[in-house]
Amino acid sequence: MSAIVLLSGGMDSLVCAGLALKENSDVYFLHMNYGQKTSQKERECFDRIADFYEIPESKRKVIDMTFLKQIGGSSLTDESIEVKSTNLDSTVIPDSYVPFRNSIILSLAVSWAEVVGASKLYIGANHEDSPGYPDCRPSYYEAFNKVIQQGTKEGNIQIITPVISMRKSKIVEFGTKLHVPFELSWSCYKSGSRACGVCDSCRLRLRGFAEANMKDPITYQS
Repeated sequence: MSAIVLLSGGMDSLVCAGLALKENSDVYFLHMNYGQKTSQKERECFDRIADFYEIPESKRKVIDMTFLKQIGGSSLTDESIEVKSTNLDSTVIPDSYVPFRNSIILSLAVSWAEVVGASKLYIGANHEDSPGYPDCRPSYYEAFNKVIQQGTKEGNIQIITPVISMRKSKIVEFGTKLHVPFELSWSCYKSGSRACGVCDSCRLRLRGFAEANMKDPITYQS
């Protein structure tokens, strides 16, 4: 059974990688550079995680999606928009939302899956992480799976979202059971050296580790 893991370098996709390797005998790692402000750090984490799991170079792929930076409209890609901290429990779409990003990412992943014969795509989408993001809802992935069935040669590729309904604390606990290297992951939206500790992604990560009564192994500015 072949599977592709969409590995951003974040903790959610890392846990998905650990699970995919447990459930499948043949696993590929896919990373997207979409012009995000922390792209260099995320690529570094992708490489280190792939090295940790001894994924051969022939089963790693990095795709350039920096055209999303040209489109803009998100604080993650547009230098004129500051990454802000918001109410973690808000359902308002934050300015960190990258317009239609996940649909483009999944389309490219499905293309590669058809080439290598993978039938499963693991993605670390998490509703708590992005409560206002329209492309992090379970219904979105249900709909996209129907598109895949209709628009691919075999129609047998399925998106797997293992952590979509989990709180961050449960993801931490799940990853700990899978012995994933959280110290190699990165969640910060703002910094590429030490995590800022104040952006939404950092705050959710820190809250998750705190609720799980565990210490986050990465370092923070504050």
